[in-house]
Amino acid sequence: MAWFDMPLEKLEVYRTPDEEPSDFGSFWEETLADAQRLSKPPVFEKVTDSGLKLVDVYDVTFSGYSGQAIKGWFLEPAGNTEELPTVIRYIGYGGGRGLPLEHLDVVAAGFCYFVMDSRGQGASSSIGQTPDKGPLPPQFAGVMTRGIERKEDYYYRRLFTDAAMAVKCARLHSHVDADRIAVAGISQGGGLAIGAAALCAGQVKLLMADVPFLCNFSRAITIVDTLPYSEIALYLKSQRGRVAEVYETLSYFDGVHFAKRVTCRSLFSAALMDTICPPSTVFAAYNEIGAEKDIRVYPFNNHEGGGADQALERLRLAQQFL
Repeated sequence: MAWFDMPLEKLEVYRTPDEEPSDFGSFWEETLADAQRLSKPPVFEKVTDSGLKLVDVYDVTFSGYSGQAIKGWFLEPAGNTEELPTVIRYIGYGGGRGLPLEHLDVVAAGFCYFVMDSRGQGASSSIGQTPDKGPLPPQFAGVMTRGIERKEDYYYRRLFTDAAMAVKCARLHSHVDADRIAVAGISQGGGLAIGAAALCAGQVKLLMADVPFLCNFSRAITIVDTLPYSEIALYLKSQRGRVAEVYETLSYFDGVHFAKRVTCRSLFSAALMDTICPPSTVFAAYNEIGAEKDIRVYPFNNHEGGGADQALERLRLAQQFL
């Protein structure tokens, strides 16, 4: 794939013209207050058959959106008794929490690792075990248009809330240093990490978002025709009269608006040949962050981004900053 988006010099100053809803802040404050009011203490159940000798694994159940039960993994170095810096990971589109042995690099680097399952996902790649409990009106295949007619019903209201509640859950573990928490993810996971850092400002010290999804929706769905963004375009292909209300709903879940509220140190990455999450949509969010930040740009990569090189960048920054 050749370069198809803006040249780098324009990406570095790009700002989306899309406006933030006037009640964006209050919408999320009320959503999180409801989740907190209905939440129950998390359960960390030790797993004895993970097949791992150097890592202790816990099967986690915590309260997410509207108090609903969300699954996760908590991993730490075997026999650990100290409060350690902790990385919370969010999963890419279609994936779930998978198996514990898929999440060893961060633990091997000396951190606790909390991996959140993605409700209603986990069938196309890694295994998921959390159902999505919410309104199910007509939708295009996938979750991008689930409940998209109303912001109150939209799928990502539930998933972003789960992501924020995962931070609150991790902070309750006795082996987690609550002052040294990072949120991280690739693609959808990167978008969720941006949202969690914004919704839990003051509780997150480091944000690491690689080729993040869920940013600058209005541009993404009109310059690429790849999944998952194309789910929205294909929905609107038949739902011709709902363009305005769909755009309004999406504005409450746009990483650009979350990014304005990020106050912690941040590391992003973008790939200039990325046809899944176009680089301009990544920069649209990155350019809104006012705190200390860096971005790694991979000129000749698609959505795989920096791969192992970026993974090493994340570990080095986490070791330095946490």
